[in-house]
Amino acid sequence: MMEGSSIPSPRAQAIVGAGVLLLAVGMAFGALQISSDAGYGGVGPNFLPWLCAVVLAVCGGWLIWEARTGGYREAADPGGQARMDVGPFVWVSAGLLVNAALIGTVGFIISCTVCYVLAVQGLRRASRQPQAGAVGTWVKDIVTGAVISAPVFWAFTQFLAINLPGLTETGWL
Repeated sequence: MMEGSSIPSPRAQAIVGAGVLLLAVGMAFGALQISSDAGYGGVGPNFLPWLCAVVLAVCGGWLIWEARTGGYREAADPGGQARMDVGPFVWVSAGLLVNAALIGTVGFIISCTVCYVLAVQGLRRASRQPQAGAVGTWVKDIVTGAVISAPVFWAFTQFLAINLPGLTETGWL
């Protein structure tokens, strides 16, 4: 760390860039495992992973270049706490894990609503919002999560004919 600042040193910044490049290599390796047979519109299923790998590689190279030529010159002080707040991290992680565990059992809409509610609780607690645990906030989050996940489910299943796990066989829940 630079003295008197919480902005990482150019060496640490270069390590971040190298990590992004390594992630790009991993994404490219994964894209090699996906079939390249052209689908709708002449684009195969490996197009997006390759696009992401290339963009990550460009970003990683750019981050390293910035770090090697003087560091992130326009970087603002990141603010926040000096130490990780474990509670909010657990809330958000629980949301993702519960979603993955329940999506096949209770369907997309309910599992994504639960994921949304838990993740938003974590973000509220991270920003120290006093209403994070209030009953009204939980109800509002449940309604908002359902209002977001239901149209997404219907768009994918009814309009795009992509099978997502549902609660019923009708395709509407």
